[in-house]
Amino acid sequence: MLNIKIGDYDINPNSKTFIIAELSANHNGSIETAIETIRAAKRAGADCIKLQTYTADTITLDSNKEDFIIKDTIWSGKKLYDLYMEAYTPWEWHQKLFDVAKSEGLICFSSPFDKTAVDFLEKLEVPAYKIASFEITDIPLIEYVASKGKPVIFSTGIAELEDIELAISTCRKVGNDQICLLKCTSSYPAPIEEANLSMIKDFANRFNVISGLSDHTLGSTVPIVATILGAKIIEKHFILNHSIGGPDASFSLDEEQFTKMVNSIREAELSIGDVSYNLTNKQKKGKDFARSLYIVEDIKKGEIFSLHNIKSIRPGFGLHPKYLNQIIGKRSTQALTKGSRLEKSNIENFES
Repeated sequence: MLNIKIGDYDINPNSKTFIIAELSANHNGSIETAIETIRAAKRAGADCIKLQTYTADTITLDSNKEDFIIKDTIWSGKKLYDLYMEAYTPWEWHQKLFDVAKSEGLICFSSPFDKTAVDFLEKLEVPAYKIASFEITDIPLIEYVASKGKPVIFSTGIAELEDIELAISTCRKVGNDQICLLKCTSSYPAPIEEANLSMIKDFANRFNVISGLSDHTLGSTVPIVATILGAKIIEKHFILNHSIGGPDASFSLDEEQFTKMVNSIREAELSIGDVSYNLTNKQKKGKDFARSLYIVEDIKKGEIFSLHNIKSIRPGFGLHPKYLNQIIGKRSTQALTKGSRLEKSNIENFES
């Protein structure tokens, strides 16, 4: 059975869903906010806190050219460089944030955006790597990440089939088959009608990988449905409080919202169950309210059973209704009163 281990968490088709709280830019430039956000993620029920490891200079150029101006998003009009200067998590914070996560019992890893970030994260002994949606075509980066021999989690937000195939084959060529694919819609926030959660099962079946969801929709409906459809990893942006603002605040969940999402995911997992036609003891008790055959008019010994004196009614303590037609026309072996259960011994020459 396919199994991937991230820290001490085994992820496989039968495991609980691994829930990642994405810190992203939601520290708003304050390490104290970042630390308290990690602690809040633990309180909210997350299994993991994820960082992003880049600087503005490792991810883009400081250019005023039109290509570097963001369009048609919540960040429209900003330069890429300025956005990433605002959003990045300082590298000198990482060790402290990893230590806080460990003390809280949270797994912690990150998304690197270039090779220098990978080298830096290797020194922190990260248990896994995340390839962000927009980096899924950066094959040299993927090859370098995969060469470290740790689980590689891909968001597929901008990926077409050939992009996914190339990313997976790149990992496997360097001997790394610890691959997770997350369905992702790279809109911020993402319209719920574009979630396309049917891809989760297709990812797992088509590519023989762990599949899941990186979600940018508002609310928790999509993560809950994804869980029912087999997602074994759920990633959602997490913010301490929406009042702090920041680039990612509008599509992040706060502690109360994230807690409700986690609780709903755990309830959804319980609801899935197994393919079984066996009833639980409580379900068997429900058979008391099923239909069965009862005497509905007093019957004398030797009297013929008819549709006037026996019927299929509730409760379910009498003979099974399937015998009704077989019983009609036979005689009673004894006197029976209205409201009595009809039993085999009451019926002359009865063969079940």
